[in-house]
Amino acid sequence: MGSSPKAVAVGCLLAVIVVSGIIALILAVVGVKDVYLPPGTKYGMVFDAGSSHTALYIYQWPANKENGTGIVSQAEACTVPGPGISSYAENPANAGASLRACLDKAMTIIPAEQQRETPTYLGATAGMRLLREQNSTKADLVFAEVSKTIRQYPVDFRGARILTGNEEGSFGWITINYLLETLIKFSFAGKWIRPQAAEVLGALDLGGASTQITFQPSGTIEDNSTEVFFRLYGTNYSIYTHSYLCYGRDQALKMLLVALRKENLTSQQISHPCYPRGYEENVTAAALYDSPCVPAPAAHDPSQILTVRGTGAPAECRNAVQKLFNFTACGANRTCGFNGVYQPPEHGQFFAFSGFYYTFYFLNLTNGQPLSAVNATIWGFCTKGWKELQASFPQESHRRLHNYCPSAFYILTLLHEGYKFDEQMWSNIHFRQKAANTDIGWTLGYMLNLTNMMPAEAPEQVKGQQHGLWAAAIFFIVLTAAVALMAILVLCLWNPT
Repeated sequence: MGSSPKAVAVGCLLAVIVVSGIIALILAVVGVKDVYLPPGTKYGMVFDAGSSHTALYIYQWPANKENGTGIVSQAEACTVPGPGISSYAENPANAGASLRACLDKAMTIIPAEQQRETPTYLGATAGMRLLREQNSTKADLVFAEVSKTIRQYPVDFRGARILTGNEEGSFGWITINYLLETLIKFSFAGKWIRPQAAEVLGALDLGGASTQITFQPSGTIEDNSTEVFFRLYGTNYSIYTHSYLCYGRDQALKMLLVALRKENLTSQQISHPCYPRGYEENVTAAALYDSPCVPAPAAHDPSQILTVRGTGAPAECRNAVQKLFNFTACGANRTCGFNGVYQPPEHGQFFAFSGFYYTFYFLNLTNGQPLSAVNATIWGFCTKGWKELQASFPQESHRRLHNYCPSAFYILTLLHEGYKFDEQMWSNIHFRQKAANTDIGWTLGYMLNLTNMMPAEAPEQVKGQQHGLWAAAIFFIVLTAAVALMAILVLCLWNPT
């Protein structure tokens, strides 16, 4: 008895189902390999609690690492309103409250599911170093309040502490060299590599209460206290660094004013050769002697009002600034910076940032001008009277305008005579605020160094196929399902007459 047309049709459809199913099964298992998903993103936050202000920097990096160090980038920067936290010594609760606006902003940037695993640090620099010297109890209270505020947010707070001067200088050095790709760079082949011919740069930092010089000398470092070792991206670095406490811009100008007053302690008048002619201000003795950098005289009346009058005398200004330094304290067989501190000869290019940049940018001296032109510009600026300066720079705050002359002469003296940048070496200094669209400072270097200590996250592993095989398998699976559906319809609906 012959087969019916319905049986033949169903048989053919079943044959197609079997064949396409086998093909789909083979394609589904052939060429399968382990595939690693792209690494997730980690976040970290660092508060830079400087002497004059505080800023919060938010960083991000892939969860895996390159030779043990994270590839870190800046996600956001937030300036904390108000002065530095050391200014809240008499009201420490306000130090903590001042951080809230930036912490609130950070919570909108870091995904909620990652906030509790985001390491958060607060590093304080010279302002808190000075407060600790002056009154360690008040410094501890300020730290307690800022820590209390940060712990109220869902982050992994790792503590607040005072950075040493050498840490501040060396982390700034890491930041510059990372941003300028002398430590590691992304190659055309799509891999992170260490540039073979790149020469690392030096770092010159000027804060409100301290200044740092950091670089890799061409020879050995003779003083171990000035040597710092780092291992970054699989390479070891030995660098020279030193921090001069009290030689930041604000404290140096305070030392200058006190030195000018010493010329006549009995008078209530102070003649200031660095202030413009016609400028006058009143300052209390308590405010003048409020820092360990300027010890008060024995017969000291804190309530005394002192009148400071500018005379606009550049030669006298330069001489007064030079007296803040000791250039002769170094031994005959030793190279020094100033105040008898060991410093090997400078080597390579340098980036000068923070206070160095802001003052010279105002004077339009950040375009590689030679030392002679810098000196002439500063000298010319310091001869201008107060009314002329106000008319020439109406947009500039009058609270800062009178300080540009002493600041400029101070920077010139520090770099030229203190750090020993002569006419030839001066061209190696580059005054910059940012590099690679990222703020220059110690915080990025701090986070890079910390990622050396944070464990790498293993990339997630899944099974995967080449796209062509995967597409073919899907095609035959769909075909099998479609033919199976047709077979069911034939069995159910075909009723041959």
